[in-house]
Amino acid sequence: MTNTLDASLAVVILAAGQGTRMRSSLPKVLHRIGGRPLVGHVLDTARDLAPGHVLVVVRHERDQVAEAVTGISPEVVVVDQDETPGTGRAVEVALAAVPDFDGDVLVLSGDCPLADEATLSAFIAEHRSTGARATLMTAVVDDPTGYGRIIRDPDGTVARIVEQKDATAVEAAVAEINAGMYVFQASALRSELARVGTDNAQNEKYLTDVIGLLHAAGERVVAWVVDDVTVTFGVNDRAQLAEVGRLLNARTVRRWQLEGATIQDPATTWIDVTATLAPDVTVLPNTHILRATAVASGATIGPDTTLEDCEVGEGATVRRADATLAVIGAGATVGPFAYLRPGTILDARGKIGTFVETKNSTIGEGSKVPHLSYIGDTTIGRGVNLGAGAITANYDDVAKHRTEIGDEVHSGSHNVFVAPVRIGDGAKTGAGAVIRKDVPPGALALSVAPQRNVEGWVENHRSGTAAADAAARARSAQEQGDDAQEEG
Repeated sequence: MTNTLDASLAVVILAAGQGTRMRSSLPKVLHRIGGRPLVGHVLDTARDLAPGHVLVVVRHERDQVAEAVTGISPEVVVVDQDETPGTGRAVEVALAAVPDFDGDVLVLSGDCPLADEATLSAFIAEHRSTGARATLMTAVVDDPTGYGRIIRDPDGTVARIVEQKDATAVEAAVAEINAGMYVFQASALRSELARVGTDNAQNEKYLTDVIGLLHAAGERVVAWVVDDVTVTFGVNDRAQLAEVGRLLNARTVRRWQLEGATIQDPATTWIDVTATLAPDVTVLPNTHILRATAVASGATIGPDTTLEDCEVGEGATVRRADATLAVIGAGATVGPFAYLRPGTILDARGKIGTFVETKNSTIGEGSKVPHLSYIGDTTIGRGVNLGAGAITANYDDVAKHRTEIGDEVHSGSHNVFVAPVRIGDGAKTGAGAVIRKDVPPGALALSVAPQRNVEGWVENHRSGTAAADAAARARSAQEQGDDAQEEG
């Protein structure tokens, strides 16, 4: 990553298009892959280049795109494109926002998220080393459909770029395509954009026409053929969105593997670019590590797990679980089949077990909620063990109330804690208890009513059923046994 400010570099990001082929009310550049909108990835890369200026040109759904852009990179300048359509006009209005700038202008597309800092740094270096007035990134592809074609003179120099709709049959057969990324000397770009018109199939002011004008004026234009064609991939429809997302994820997974994480099945593991994994993390198949999730060394995540905006401590294990905005402490265990909702904090060596749902609750160090429980709006102390079927009844149809459970509390199975209520340190509760009042420290809380058996109820009220027949047989057998015992 570049850290030194490059005051002689300006980056212009084109984000004004509607993206009709996405068939969506959401602007194309705001569709997400890897935990970021498409334009967010481009902004991240631009920031890594440390330019003197970053300008984003907007038009379609202007306010929505501008808000997203400034939310990611508050330092950027948002520029509005006017009624004149085309990439040439977009760059022209961006340059007008920095009238005194006279360095190099890197032009990027807001829907091309795979162009990385290393590639673009090499691209800029090539432009500067050749002294070209313009350098364009190109690629050689098997199917150039939809891309502008690079037309060269017999000596190999770049003559012009022809858009798909304006290409002749011979031109359309050219395999070298325009990647849509350029570096221009600002003075040359300004003067040639003023000469570009809209006499073409789409009545737009094409940025690509600048290349032909510079060539015709005898200025040096260089085409830099990129080795990895995937960095040029843009998004125009949902199929391309999925493919670019897959490529970005493969790149992200590989990066963490090289950083020391074991990722058992990269094909089924999805990791957002905003997530972080420490060395010696193990990720098992079908696992999604999303948004700002951070996983510490030695933790094991998966299989079949989704973590979103979570913190996972050293040596923790999370299996077959879904967690959002949760903190999982060092050495803690979660799952299988657990659901951690926002506000869950599981301290070190704690346990949230099978078929347990938690929300807005803290579970103290070494405490366990092993199975079949709902814990909401609750604070649990250290060394607590809640029996199977524990429920904190936190909502009274009007407001949420908290349950407080002290240290070293052990509860029986199938307890209901009716909030607000506090269980003191060291207290015990019996099986089936409904706890409606505070329990003092060290007390045993019971809510047991005498059991009453109504003899013959099934036979009298459900006659003719299988249950009644079974009861009659059992009663007859019992009576026969009693008679035999008396005779003996």
